Amino acid sequence: MRRFVLKTLAAGLAASLLGLPALAQKSPVEVEFYYPVAVGGPITKIVDDMVADFQKENPGIRIKPIYAGSYQDSIAKALTALKGGTPPQLAVLLSTDMFTLIDEDAIVPIDTLAKSDADKQWLGGFYDAFMQNSRSGGHVWGVPFQRSTIVMYYNKALFKEAGLDPERAPATWAELVDSAKKLTKKDASGNVTQWGLEIPSGGAFAYWLFQALTTPNDAILMNEAGNQVYLDKPAVIEAAEFWHDLSAKHGVMPKGTIDWGTTPKDFLEKKAAIIWTTTGNLTNIRKNADFPFGVAMMPKQKRGGSPTGGGNFYVFKSGTPEQQQAALKFAQWATSPERAADWSIATGYVAVTPAAWQTDKMKKYAQEVPAAAVARDQLEVSVAEFSTHENQRVTKVLNDALQSALTGAKPPKQALTDAQREAERILRAYK
Repeated sequence: MRRFVLKTLAAGLAASLLGLPALAQKSPVEVEFYYPVAVGGPITKIVDDMVADFQKENPGIRIKPIYAGSYQDSIAKALTALKGGTPPQLAVLLSTDMFTLIDEDAIVPIDTLAKSDADKQWLGGFYDAFMQNSRSGGHVWGVPFQRSTIVMYYNKALFKEAGLDPERAPATWAELVDSAKKLTKKDASGNVTQWGLEIPSGGAFAYWLFQALTTPNDAILMNEAGNQVYLDKPAVIEAAEFWHDLSAKHGVMPKGTIDWGTTPKDFLEKKAAIIWTTTGNLTNIRKNADFPFGVAMMPKQKRGGSPTGGGNFYVFKSGTPEQQQAALKFAQWATSPERAADWSIATGYVAVTPAAWQTDKMKKYAQEVPAAAVARDQLEVSVAEFSTHENQRVTKVLNDALQSALTGAKPPKQALTDAQREAERILRAYK
């Protein structure tokens, strides 16, 4: 009898132990992920699909994307949530937001999470031009995800019509002016019906397009520590005068400011023969252009080059160690060669590692769409995007100065001298 009771108890205990894993099953680590949706195209679906694929492979992690609006909206929402005690654990924000996030004590250096040999190899695998906006004070604070450079799109059919070689884009500032003059058309009343060139200057990104003029003129706008700017240097003023003269003197570009969002639209509607915009617009233009177009690097003055641009992954300090590791794992997964290739093909952004360009799918894509490789090749001469402490304030000072110069409210030299003085006042506390 005693043996029977013991046997029954043992069986019951075994049964209850078998049930324990189901009861004590660990709930997945949840990671809130802020993502800026205002980057063009059906991007939310691409991100949702990416998250679903990651979760299939990593059932112990649940990524919750929160679509936060433009980059400017996203950083504002992330910092508001931080102050309210409910920040995300992961976000894609501008690479130029790095100093702001450091100053707010919002993020953890990624190199303090990525400690294994494999992690270190991953961190060392990105293009250096993209990492220039990811490093400060001996740490890596963000990793490149949707990154870009500025490229020149031109309508080959309109080039041919104007007697220009459709297979050769303007390679210097002088050639740019000459080609744009031939491509500018007027009606019988003297009204322009087709502009030779459009460089966006309105809104938040004027400073970035300006770097596509200062870089070829061999001018750098800020130091690596983000506490000093060089806005009143002769080469910088020269670049602003050239930009102003494209409309005021050469008549090849609309006067005043040109909206960032309408520039690709004007190109697709054949209202502009040449435009400068992000390589992130490549997929949009490929899908919607009903004419052959070319993509080229920035025209040279003293050298070639463009600023890099776009967003980095940042891991927030407020996450638990488990959430931080889960966020890191997602960032590593999303930037792995195959995934970086998928993302580049789907969006037009530059695949952020040389390894991604070695995948079969990326080799095939680069062969089919040679334009995609232009931004990658330009990385060799690209520079860090303008970024400082108090970044939004300092960038606004520069944007306002450029708009003053382009609208004729102030001569370029005065606008940039005033901007330098104001930027120095803002940055004094960081020296």
